[in-house]
Amino acid sequence: MPALKPTPFVGTITWLGVVPDRDRQLEAEPRQSLRVGFDGPEGEAHGGLTRPACSRVKAQYPRDTVIRNTRQFSILGAEDLAAIAADMGLDHLDPALVGATMVIAGLPDFTHLPPSSRLQGAGGATLVVDMENRPCVLPGKPIDAVHPGFGARFKAAAKGRRGITAWVEREGVFSLGEDVRLHIPDQPIWAHLKEARRG
Repeated sequence: MPALKPTPFVGTITWLGVVPDRDRQLEAEPRQSLRVGFDGPEGEAHGGLTRPACSRVKAQYPRDTVIRNTRQFSILGAEDLAAIAADMGLDHLDPALVGATMVIAGLPDFTHLPPSSRLQGAGGATLVVDMENRPCVLPGKPIDAVHPGFGARFKAAAKGRRGITAWVEREGVFSLGEDVRLHIPDQPIWAHLKEARRG
């Protein structure tokens, strides 16, 4: 029996980019297409098969412990990005300013896609959803450079809308305008989830 179920939900890639040197800049550089390998997108500083542990996994590992890199992609829903901009008081927020790798339009409640879902491009390249990407203050500086005084508004506006992190399951190429189908794990929600979250 298949463990993953194709859904009727199909989105469209509306933006692609890479952060070539995260020590130099957080903002991404736009691309028309992205060639992706098992170590992530070509030219992406967040790529690699492993990464140093950060604050997002501090309950599991000391900072800088080498762990598997499930954060090769930072993906936002176009609708979430528009809502973030509106709550910040902006007409538009360039995804490059928040270090995005990809923006997908048309998938509802994008930031809360089930972990381990697949996003499969029409060409076959496939990403595995890791989890919700929690907002932080780091995009504030590049946002302020373009929209002075607005950077500090990002973290609160992005809560529950920051998108997801993901990693490559099948190599290939993603292109602007390409359709992406959502596949979800074919299993029920864990019955003890509420209890675990209280703990």
